[in-house]
Amino acid sequence: MFDMIRKYVARLGLSARTGAPTEARPRGHNLFEAAAAYVAARARDDQDGVEEASSWVSPEALSFGVGELASRAVVALAHERSTTPRAVARDLLGLPAD
Repeated sequence: MFDMIRKYVARLGLSARTGAPTEARPRGHNLFEAAAAYVAARARDDQDGVEEASSWVSPEALSFGVGELASRAVVALAHERSTTPRAVARDLLGLPAD
């Protein structure tokens, strides 16, 4: 639990010890960077990478980013396969074709 708090405080750019702003606040990650890193780490079964990417943005933003990534991936695959996004999504999930 304390590790999660430390990550949150660091993300805010504050010192974990004093709560004062740190000297140089690094550029934050945007939700699409977080989503890409999160999904790639999940695909590699890299729990450390999953946890790191999860700490970059709020859970809501990460969820939105992952959903947007999934949508774009399904559309791209449908285009490559010359089929519909619905057919690709069902195939990826192992569902029977319509």
